[in-house]
Amino acid sequence: MKTRSSARGEPRRLRNVALLTLMLCSVVALSLIRGRFAPIVTSAGDVMKPEDAAAAAGSQAAVNIDAGDVADEAAAEAAAEERDKKEVQPKPAEASGGATKPVCYETSRRSDTCEAAGDVRLMGRSQTVYVDTLDREWKTKPYCRKHDNFALSHVKEWTLKPLPSAAAPQCTVNSSATAFVLSTGGFTGNSFHDYTDVLIPAFITAHPFGGEVQFLVSSYKSWWVNRYIQIFQQMSRYEVVDIDADDEVRCYRNVVVGPTFHRELGVDASKTALGHSTADFRKMLRDAFGLERATATPSGDRWDIRRRPRLLIISRRPGRGRAFMNERAMADMAASLGFDVRIGEPESSTDTSKFARLVNSCDVLVGVHGAGLTNMVFLPAGAVVVQVVPYGRLEWLARNTFAEPSAGMEVHYLEYAVQLDETTLSEQYPSDHPVLKEPMAIHKQGWNALKTTYLDKQNVRPHLGRLKNTFLQALKMLPHGRDD
Repeated sequence: MKTRSSARGEPRRLRNVALLTLMLCSVVALSLIRGRFAPIVTSAGDVMKPEDAAAAAGSQAAVNIDAGDVADEAAAEAAAEERDKKEVQPKPAEASGGATKPVCYETSRRSDTCEAAGDVRLMGRSQTVYVDTLDREWKTKPYCRKHDNFALSHVKEWTLKPLPSAAAPQCTVNSSATAFVLSTGGFTGNSFHDYTDVLIPAFITAHPFGGEVQFLVSSYKSWWVNRYIQIFQQMSRYEVVDIDADDEVRCYRNVVVGPTFHRELGVDASKTALGHSTADFRKMLRDAFGLERATATPSGDRWDIRRRPRLLIISRRPGRGRAFMNERAMADMAASLGFDVRIGEPESSTDTSKFARLVNSCDVLVGVHGAGLTNMVFLPAGAVVVQVVPYGRLEWLARNTFAEPSAGMEVHYLEYAVQLDETTLSEQYPSDHPVLKEPMAIHKQGWNALKTTYLDKQNVRPHLGRLKNTFLQALKMLPHGRDD
């Protein structure tokens, strides 16, 4: 019986191992190459390159943040900055044939705008626009919060369709103006949203037409339109139409569906055809409401009471949250510094013109973070707005809503951050509660938890000594009392 030599079979075993290793390396290499260069098929059956898929994932992340999910502050800011870096001037959408059509554009991360020219026939009750130059159907909701499902649930959808060659609706009203469809659904009724979601985007879109534009308002609220009718009359020579209740077939040569959003409470002049800016919007407001002061310049008469700078405290009822609990003491302290003090509460039922004139007469506007600070749009240039930021790590919210817009309005901005001993939350929770000790833990629970805890249930009592320093700083920014 012969025995095999283990030494003689060893080289053959090594060759087999080497061959198997080479084959495995080849398979891995081919997999990596395919993953890098092969197309990805979407759920709709479209082919997408891997780099496009990554961009789409980033876009979806931005959508989730815009929808109102409040995550960690740093992560939210980083995502917003990345989104803004990628944001470019929008390109026109393309129709099915690949030819560029004057229809729907993504004009910003918050807005879509549809434009069409030709034989335009608009039927308000069905929210339908027929245009002879279209070769496909388009749908849009004309309100500037396109990723906010809750807001859009209160906004009617509009459809742009090709004009049928047979049985086309017959015109009952003809106009040479450009038709402009927008919605007053969404969050209107809150003055911040009135301006940032509707009025400023309407100005951005309508201003280039020089008054030759007709506002066709969907989800029409008569009280809301009446409240701002002077503004619409500055932007248009035509009547405002409650278009959802309109039985006419209105015919135009041009139509715009949906306003264009730029930024919170502002106009980006670099994105406008005529270079119009937030300053132009504010001038339009002065014309609309008859506001006298373009700048915070005192009277030339040293004995005139207007030599004293006027300070307005925005008041809120304690039951609404974010009220000043020592409002009267704040007013007395400001008066001791030489301010002519006023206290006002801008309610929805308040005469907008009257309150606008009050704000325009002031040099300093003071308020806790909230819709009332939106009245800074009426301040004269060179005035000062003081935002009192509630306790709870809300500086990011204060910055986005009022701090950043102040520069475009040409007003100075100061911030007063409420400390733990200045908030009524310290009376509602034990000292070791997360609401007081770990505000970011509440942020991570979402927007509703944050809003309920730090905006709805909190009132403030600013320390008069600290606040006095802020008022003195505001006083130094004003021209009052300076020798020329």
